[in-house]
Amino acid sequence: MRSMRQFEDEAESSGYKLIAGIDEAGRGPLAGPVVSACVVLPPGFSHPDIDDSKKLSFKKRVFLYSKITECALFVAIGIADTPEIERDNILKASLNSMKRSVENLLVKPDFLLIDGKFEIDSDIPQKAVIKGDSKSVSIAAASIIAKVERDRLMVKFDQLYPEYGFARHKGYPTKAHKQAILDHGITPIHRKTFKGVKEVLLAK
Repeated sequence: MRSMRQFEDEAESSGYKLIAGIDEAGRGPLAGPVVSACVVLPPGFSHPDIDDSKKLSFKKRVFLYSKITECALFVAIGIADTPEIERDNILKASLNSMKRSVENLLVKPDFLLIDGKFEIDSDIPQKAVIKGDSKSVSIAAASIIAKVERDRLMVKFDQLYPEYGFARHKGYPTKAHKQAILDHGITPIHRKTFKGVKEVLLAK
């Protein structure tokens, strides 16, 4: 676990106490929102199983979600919905959802560790970490929270649009999802500007 604390240890040694990890889920799907999470773990916290959410099974993510929410000092989420994604583009919407997750915390963090290449619009000192969800325990924890929260939203959308199978594929471009678009058209949560949606609609 030592390698997963490198960035947290560096921030703590610089005097920062409330270090927040931030990550998002949902940049790649053809439907649904982008959901970001901001997680502040206790100083020195580590857990052998916390890792990039994409590497974990559904059961492991749900288990760790409970552990993280139980142990974390603060957890918050931020959402960018489909209209915002369509209006601003997926990158800007993702960064905005990350910013909202920070703003939704009950306290203002001292330092931000952000997954990816880009920092967010904030006066809080921060560091963007490429592949941070595999390098930082705080970012990895945020990736788990964001993924579980988004999956739960997509299960709710499945109840609204049962013919699309959102509970199974969570809006990602699976063969079954593309076939559902062919058969039924698009819903209000589909990202019409995305290449995958355009290709399916052109094939009709």
